Amino acid sequence: MLQIEDTVVSFDLLDEKFVCDLASCKGECCIEGDEGAPLEEAELEIIQDLLPVIWDDLTVEAKEVIEKHGIFYIDRAGEPVTSIVNGAECVFTYTDEHGICKCAIEKAFREGKTDFYKPISCHLYPVRLQKYKGFTAVNYHRWGICDCARTLGGNLIVSVYKFLKEPLIRKFGKEWFTQLEIADREYKKR
Repeated sequence: MLQIEDTVVSFDLLDEKFVCDLASCKGECCIEGDEGAPLEEAELEIIQDLLPVIWDDLTVEAKEVIEKHGIFYIDRAGEPVTSIVNGAECVFTYTDEHGICKCAIEKAFREGKTDFYKPISCHLYPVRLQKYKGFTAVNYHRWGICDCARTLGGNLIVSVYKFLKEPLIRKFGKEWFTQLEIADREYKKR
């Protein structure tokens, strides 16, 4: 583990290789799991306000869940997470013309309908953040459905943190990311 500002970063972000391979996995991370994606408090109102923009891209089942339970629920750890359909699928998932599951919020962003990209936890995946008193742990999450991403990342020789440059900067800032790059260079000299 290495410390940057008020974060403790797992060496896995430097060592492990990862590049999403949507053509292979079909966006399975959006529709598998037993809980929704973590949400930050500030994201709740933003996403609620985006509902009219993304509504037509949501499935009938997702709309029913949102109408009945809202866009989020509180998970076992007491944190807000996206509501899910049938105990697995994120309510903000849609399937594109190639059969790939994607985020309706991100679609709206790419179409210029919002300046909110998508929840930071989704943008950062496979990195997961865990807040503790005084610091945030930045960890790499291994999930079998991402085997193809590890294979592609290995073939392209792309570290997790390099693949996630944009969302890491979005979350922690450019200076933090620069410090991570420096730490990686020093770490690899050993």
